[in-house]
Amino acid sequence: MVSQKSRVVGIALITAIGVMGDSMLFVVLPIYWEEFGLTALWQIGILLSINRFIRLPINPLVGLFYQHYQIRTGMFFAVILAVLTTMSYGLLHQFWLLVIMRALWGVAWSLLRLGGYLTVIDVANHQNRGNYVGLYNGLWGLGGLVGMLAGGLLVDQTSVVFVTSLFALVGLLVLPAISFLVPGIKHTKNEEEKEKDYERANWFTPYIGMVLLTGMSMGFIVFGLFASTLSPLIERVYTDEWTILQITLGAATLAGMIQAIRWGWDPFIAPLVGKILDSAKSMVSILFIPLFGGGILLIFLGNIESIIILIVGLLVFQLISTMFVTTTDTLATSAAARTDRVKMITAHTVVVDVGAALGPFVSYLILELYSLTAIYYISGSLLILLGGSWFIFNRRRLSE
Repeated sequence: MVSQKSRVVGIALITAIGVMGDSMLFVVLPIYWEEFGLTALWQIGILLSINRFIRLPINPLVGLFYQHYQIRTGMFFAVILAVLTTMSYGLLHQFWLLVIMRALWGVAWSLLRLGGYLTVIDVANHQNRGNYVGLYNGLWGLGGLVGMLAGGLLVDQTSVVFVTSLFALVGLLVLPAISFLVPGIKHTKNEEEKEKDYERANWFTPYIGMVLLTGMSMGFIVFGLFASTLSPLIERVYTDEWTILQITLGAATLAGMIQAIRWGWDPFIAPLVGKILDSAKSMVSILFIPLFGGGILLIFLGNIESIIILIVGLLVFQLISTMFVTTTDTLATSAAARTDRVKMITAHTVVVDVGAALGPFVSYLILELYSLTAIYYISGSLLILLGGSWFIFNRRRLSE
């Protein structure tokens, strides 16, 4: 019999394999965009965003899918789509064909992400939910580590085609293991949930609204804006390239290494943050740290001109991002456990995707008109504003 923790680990590892190609694209595309057949900067924003936009109508359908089919089935289809799309990044050199492939990846990610959330909700309780959310996020983040670090380094040394083919091959090799890593359990409502359906009909509350707004902001800043502008931010101040063991570290490699460091520590730090959330009297009090701290740091990052100081600042922000993502996901899964699970977690994935889709699109739109500094000023101000909104909301909530 598969243990509860093993179910979380299994689905997280499948997700990790699936995201490698997408993670690689975020550090490679902004620098090698001409090798992908692109002709303008705005096309970068479209390709990094379209998979998020396509998930908006897809996520509710995926929620219905998991009510009728096993999570294992969803993972199988997701990995097949991940292999197909990853391979296409190196073979297709027409913008609109790449748009279609990125849209298909959006379907794959919906299957992966919603399946993971539902697994965590099913197996966790209020005593370990934060820990399991951190474990899940930390382990699937290993795919981001490999994608960004190995992807950025290998593309600098070889070619886009080689890296995309390699990552696609890894996806093919993991397909037979899905039946062992993911149990054949279908997400269905139990009798207790069915009895509470009437009570949960009005699941949307002001608190849920704040949780969803936080999810959208997290997606916009962490998965959208920061991930898509990291390479240009480094390239702006990285004038003298470093060489280690006769290997030149380009901006794409350096960006991949910085992103990969976060994915490397996430399996350890994210569960620790989760444990802190499980024992905290108020998770919102923990949320203030990434909102106010992250907002101030983003404004600071937009003005740095030293590569050493920039790297230190980026690593600190990565640590804050781990806390931000874990706290936001734990807030959402905790709310889902007390209301309609599928509706709440589907709404959470939708708003995170809205934010993540708007991130690259808005970033490169601002970049065409203004500068990278303006992007980071705006994003930092948004986080501080959200922190102030939570402070006011929480005081009113406690006084009622």
